[in-house]
Amino acid sequence: MRFSKAFIPTQKEIPADATIPSHQLMLRAGLMRQLTAGVYVYLPLGYKAMLKAMEVVREEMNAIGGQEFHLPALNPESLWIQTGRRDVPNFILSIKERDLVLAPTHEEVIAWIASMHIQSYKDLPQIWYQIQTKFRNEPRPRSGVLRGRQFIMKDSYSLDASREGLDKSYDLHAEAYRNTFTRCGIRFFVVGASSGAMGGTGSQEFMVEAPHGEDTVALCTQCDYAANLEIASSALPKVTRNEGSSNVEEVHTPNVRTIDQLAEFLKVPRERLAKSVVYRHNGSPLLILMVGNDQLNESKLIAALGGGEVSPMSADDLKGLTGADGGSIGPVNLKGFKIIADKRLEGANGLISGANRNDYHLSNIDLQRDVTLDGYYDLRTIEPGEACPKCGAALKVSNAIELGHIFKLGTKYSEALNVTFLDEGGAGKPVIMGSYGIGIERIVACAIEQGHDANGIVWDKALAPYSVHVIAVNMNSKDVVLAANQVYRSLTEAGIEALFDDRGNVSPGFKFKDADLLGMPFQVIVGEKGLKNGQLEIKRRKTGERTMVAKDDVVSTVQSLLRE
Repeated sequence: MRFSKAFIPTQKEIPADATIPSHQLMLRAGLMRQLTAGVYVYLPLGYKAMLKAMEVVREEMNAIGGQEFHLPALNPESLWIQTGRRDVPNFILSIKERDLVLAPTHEEVIAWIASMHIQSYKDLPQIWYQIQTKFRNEPRPRSGVLRGRQFIMKDSYSLDASREGLDKSYDLHAEAYRNTFTRCGIRFFVVGASSGAMGGTGSQEFMVEAPHGEDTVALCTQCDYAANLEIASSALPKVTRNEGSSNVEEVHTPNVRTIDQLAEFLKVPRERLAKSVVYRHNGSPLLILMVGNDQLNESKLIAALGGGEVSPMSADDLKGLTGADGGSIGPVNLKGFKIIADKRLEGANGLISGANRNDYHLSNIDLQRDVTLDGYYDLRTIEPGEACPKCGAALKVSNAIELGHIFKLGTKYSEALNVTFLDEGGAGKPVIMGSYGIGIERIVACAIEQGHDANGIVWDKALAPYSVHVIAVNMNSKDVVLAANQVYRSLTEAGIEALFDDRGNVSPGFKFKDADLLGMPFQVIVGEKGLKNGQLEIKRRKTGERTMVAKDDVVSTVQSLLRE
């Protein structure tokens, strides 16, 4: 492509509303433009990079036996009502007068197709996938393409007759994802994750560590343990159980409302303080006991409760139910509340908690003797420096970007939409499903997050819109023009995608700045000084390394560099 004919609207200035490198550079390098909040137009360079990513994804999906579909973005609302996902907050965009939804994912449609055509165990397993535009009613779009309202996804679905078959399909996808991201030159890691609105059991996310990432993950500094903070655990010890249990005593604690104030007032360690966190679950009162200053993790809470709606109880609501204010609530003799506790408190005694009247607490609480609990669960958010549950080394907490997510759905959708098959004995059984997503724009954005410097993008060869950027330094020189055109034609004839900066109305310095901003892996610089010696300059964008090469050897040299 000749630059003079191409549409590449580069920008010098960083757009004011772009706060992360990928967003800034995708705008500055002319890869995309914002149409409205969370919706982007992909310009030729940006779409070429996305097509490269799609092709890698497609090749790896085909390699595990995937078959490509193209499913409609418009879905009948009735399918989503049957699976209970029609009213998941911020999930779906609707066209109400037609009873249609813009699908954020396609489990329902895949199940609908399978219900008509999967009859026997002999029809299984299947892996079906598509690469399609998706929509999300995102209330606060930000971070460029990482949190948008419209995006392109590869989503695939496995259909199996057994749990063992699902395990195999899940492992095949995990391997395909590793191959995909490795081929795209992205440094990634895999974490255990929550299934969220997708439902199901097993779930893993493929993540990229990034300062501006909107996910938070726990990573071991020594072993391969990694988990989204929504499910991460540590080897922090439980509260010990003392020998013998004294009787519960009421203690006057005037104007004490926080854990830190209570620990200071009573001169006790925070581990002996059982903090009461009050919520409503599906409208019913719920008290959660936590150790000291441990923070409740709402994702873990929802999982422990088996789903449903949870929300913190208001101060007025709490006062009306208990007669006391927050900071004075405790589990002993508390009426009308379901009570659960974090696993660190399992079987503990010698605890202090609220007395359910202001300015008083109870000491010597024995959870086995004094409280009726509905269960112990891992409910806390881990903190940096805690011990890894796998090897005991220190954990770190980092921001990360999600590249892909894989789920073991089980029979949630097949049961809701009556997707059954006849097993070898002739009995009807629900098809066992898995769901697997990759964000195409996220591949491109993450590649830029990891591959950039102060001058611009540094593309890996797998995703680069062009492999080589040919720069004619002086278009007023006939020798430069002739040589640059010859090199461009030779590269093109050799099957190497090249962008040729043949502009005659811009300075050499401007061309060099644009070349570094656009970030193609190699630059071939055609200048008068080198041509006098029959040579051209090749610059490796990633390292800045420059090499003089004989004009006739440029194509073979570039081919060798691309094979590295």
